[in-house]
Amino acid sequence: MDREISYRDSGVDLDAARKHTENIAGLVHGGVTGFAGALPLPGMRDGLLLACTDGIGTKLLLARDLGRLEGLGQDLVGMCVNDLICSGAKPLGFLDYLAVGKLDPREAKLLVQSVALACTAAGCVLLGGETAELPGLYLPGHFDMAGFAMGVVEREEMLGPHRVQAGDLIVGIPSSGVHSNGYSLVRALVDDGALAPDAELLLAPTRLYVSEVLGLLGAGVELHAAAHITGGGLPENLPRAIPDGMRAVLDPKTWTPGPAIEAVLATGRVSSEDAWSTFNMGIGLCLVVPPDMLEPVTTAVPDARLIGWVEHGEAGLRFV
Repeated sequence: MDREISYRDSGVDLDAARKHTENIAGLVHGGVTGFAGALPLPGMRDGLLLACTDGIGTKLLLARDLGRLEGLGQDLVGMCVNDLICSGAKPLGFLDYLAVGKLDPREAKLLVQSVALACTAAGCVLLGGETAELPGLYLPGHFDMAGFAMGVVEREEMLGPHRVQAGDLIVGIPSSGVHSNGYSLVRALVDDGALAPDAELLLAPTRLYVSEVLGLLGAGVELHAAAHITGGGLPENLPRAIPDGMRAVLDPKTWTPGPAIEAVLATGRVSSEDAWSTFNMGIGLCLVVPPDMLEPVTTAVPDARLIGWVEHGEAGLRFV
């Protein structure tokens, strides 16, 4: 059997990333907490302006190699607005940054069009952005994208760990695939011949969860917290929605990872520990809700399912 390939082997050091977050926490307004920063917003009862930024990561390289760029705008928007919605914020505006080695107007237009379409789907406005041609910094044909999203929420309506109680249920909403995390590992598997370079399977755009969450809140469904499952997977992201003195409990038998992640696991080259700490494992968003809200949530979002609960205990995540 071929040896396993770890995320570190593929060039990504999650320990260094966590250390960097710790190092800069004191430089950021309010520290580094939750999924988006917040500022008081004049003109609202007690409104907050939330903002966040993210990128697509090395999914860009696989998309370039496979000649499929159309979904990257949705990945970029999704990585940002899905973070905003974890606070219950309504996304309002989005900005994008595209850096290229040599500008290809047709390709650049395709990328920005995909951002604009995703903004429309997320109910926010593409306010503008920046396209930078940086020869010498990026090789011809190479590019990078970053996004910046803003949203608003009343302070008393903000979701988060402060609302969560022991006995709350955890509802998972499936991902559309790998989303936009773990692609250094995916690419390593493709390059090694362990994983077929299937664009349809591996490049499915990130699912947008804005309409589901805002729809639930607008219908009066009580939500306590939410977690967007990105880099670090469920073990790192779900505990961010749980208060001190409590932990999340998940039953992995309640869902299947989905075809893309099943294909990665079927290679036999990724350990279970690395898979859980790298990929979303088929769950793109977790909602933490009181028990009596389970039926309204699963009725409104038909593919949502009960995957766990909250209990008193040492912080983190426990599997059953």
